[in-house]
Amino acid sequence: MVVVMQPGASEEDVARVVEMVEDAGGEAFVSRGKARTIIGLVGDTERFVALPIAGLPGVESVMRIGKPYKLVAREAKTEPTEVIVGGVKISRDTFTVIAGPCAIETEEQALTAARAVKAAGAHILRGDAYKHRTSPYAFQGLAKRGLEILAEMRAETGMPTVTEVLQVEDVELVASYSDILRVGARNMQNFELLKEIGKLHRPVMLKRGLASTIEEWLQAAEYIARQGNQEIILCERGIRTYEPMTRNTLDISAVPLIHNLSHLPVIVDPSHSGGKKELVHPLSLAAVAVGADGIMMDVHPKPEAALCDGPQAVTTDEVGQIIADVIKVARAVGRPMAEAKQNLQVAGD
Repeated sequence: MVVVMQPGASEEDVARVVEMVEDAGGEAFVSRGKARTIIGLVGDTERFVALPIAGLPGVESVMRIGKPYKLVAREAKTEPTEVIVGGVKISRDTFTVIAGPCAIETEEQALTAARAVKAAGAHILRGDAYKHRTSPYAFQGLAKRGLEILAEMRAETGMPTVTEVLQVEDVELVASYSDILRVGARNMQNFELLKEIGKLHRPVMLKRGLASTIEEWLQAAEYIARQGNQEIILCERGIRTYEPMTRNTLDISAVPLIHNLSHLPVIVDPSHSGGKKELVHPLSLAAVAVGADGIMMDVHPKPEAALCDGPQAVTTDEVGQIIADVIKVARAVGRPMAEAKQNLQVAGD
């Protein structure tokens, strides 16, 4: 069950609901949004039904949700969630382009890519300092030095940033450098990491697992939401199937399904799904057409020399045409592009 509080509900009103639920042997998870506070109830639903919660001061409605994910379910919010970072809105009434190097390799490589994606019209920069690699001998990232370069990219371009965090002990460090924390596919079910990130109340991008169902993906998002953070962006990055011609199989149907099941925004990663640079352009257009709230693509000045995922990266010369065509499709389907914010404070300020 979910209790939706009125816009003007006080902290005392919220505490009264929580106390009633806990006295009945249940757990109450409070999520404070900009307009409303939502309280997720976990425990014996039949016992909650008998409680006079609906009549308490400040309560707008009580909803019974028959899904394993409560707080991120569409029924839990009257309006879709909007995530605003650095003045850029990721929502269902805009289309947002996130682009940059998959891995930050050198200062020159990263800044060259950052300048190119800004000139091309992207809204948010991506760039990873820590990399989860299948092989222990593959490039693992520059760690803190990579985060420092990410900060330079942000300072020069004025664009907000997103980067991956791999382990609980790095959460605070990564959060001090980046505007959005990303949880990669391999960590989608790292529940301790999800809980720790949820405590920060910083926007989070949650990628779908390598072979995860949509319900498992949403339950992973629930771990973050239970900590009080619903600023979650879901990222469909393809799933592993029997088809060897692509790195992964892009589940384009996941976009409208998520929109029907959840209030969270969902974007598409055309780079990691296809795994080939020639697929990034068409998959990006498909993402717009199917209703995705944005895309995230890899851009590299010299993909042939990349230390990570070079075959799927588009060049700094190619990214402009892709974004230009994305804008055309977005206009055709009545989807305005997000607006960029150029003057940003340091993350965490």
